[in-house]
Amino acid sequence: MKMGVPGKTVSVGIIGLGCRGFDQTKLLASMPDVSIRVVCDQYADRVEKTLEMLNEVSGGKAPAQGCTNAREVMERSDIEAVIIMTGWETHIDLAVQAMRAGKTPAMEVGGASSVEECFRLIAASRETGKDCMLLENCCYNEEEMTLLHMIREGVFGEVVHCQGGYEHDLRDEIGNGDINRHYRQRHFKNRNGELYPTHELGPIARYLDINYGNRMVSLVSMASKAAGLHEWLAENRADDPRLVQAHINEGDVVTTMIKCARGETILLTHDCTLPRPYSRGGRIQGTKAIWMEDNRSIHVAGKTPQKEEDWSHSWEPDRKYMEEYRTDLWKEYLDFGKRGGHGGMDYLVLRAFIEALQNGTHLPIDVYDAAAWMSVTALSEQSIALGSMPVAVPDFTDGQWLDRKDEAEGPYKLGR
Repeated sequence: MKMGVPGKTVSVGIIGLGCRGFDQTKLLASMPDVSIRVVCDQYADRVEKTLEMLNEVSGGKAPAQGCTNAREVMERSDIEAVIIMTGWETHIDLAVQAMRAGKTPAMEVGGASSVEECFRLIAASRETGKDCMLLENCCYNEEEMTLLHMIREGVFGEVVHCQGGYEHDLRDEIGNGDINRHYRQRHFKNRNGELYPTHELGPIARYLDINYGNRMVSLVSMASKAAGLHEWLAENRADDPRLVQAHINEGDVVTTMIKCARGETILLTHDCTLPRPYSRGGRIQGTKAIWMEDNRSIHVAGKTPQKEEDWSHSWEPDRKYMEEYRTDLWKEYLDFGKRGGHGGMDYLVLRAFIEALQNGTHLPIDVYDAAAWMSVTALSEQSIALGSMPVAVPDFTDGQWLDRKDEAEGPYKLGR
């Protein structure tokens, strides 16, 4: 489908209308081939605010209704998809409910609470014949898509090691979570692990063919002490002595090492409660080249210019490679005009879901991807609780990863 040309109308229900949910609902409402029939949140004021926005966007012609009980969304016969943007711990349960109600769910990202619920997600998909998409927007960022293209074109040679992180100072959001009704606070108080792995792991999984000829087999996770959030609370939340004195379980910096079946290694970093600029900490290292996000640089053996006396080798800016290997999807998107948040990738991940439904094609980030990527959170918690012992990563595909044939097709394809 040509970008911007509407296809057949897809009718959706939306559950979760916090900051992320509201913004994504507004973006979906701007798509002429998406009909938002119902919006839902446990907080009535969020439902009212969203309905007002939809009414304004549609010029008073919005067909959407509102509710505060997710069951009402699942019971509707006039929707084919449910988009879930609630707290992390509810994503999989709501997706299972949606599949059993005959709907195709798409979940916003987050980590799983247990490995068991990941298996439950897959079981529901197999039982109902419905797939489930993880809305990992970073897979559709221009940089990550270009790097995937470069890997496929052999620029890096054989990829050996990848790194990524969710490195983002979120002390305000976490520390004021009780005021802002944000779920992160309860997770940081009570859990200790790689809580938010998929922004970095999703693109890396595609670089390394995870679930399509490769898989993650084991991981080891380690957490630093928890000091940053406690200090921030002492300085900024004197209004609530119980919160100031609360035990914070989540370590300030959590590192997770993953081994893959083909021998590659992955290093993930979770870093949200210390002062720092935002970064996803990307690094790709292969037999012919290395790329690093934080200095936006690349070194390609035999191509990167360097002085004869420079025995340590040189970096060069990655810009010319980013332009040379820009994907056709992003070329068309730049002509069409970027829209939505996070540099435009929010729009693309939503369109990937909508257009797969329109065309009846395989979802580009499917239920097996969701289970594998989200399971890293629960597995990292296990490793840390065991004194940073290795733990096995289950094969959620039951061996299908060896020769999977059900990849997505079309411009939003992320596979080989």
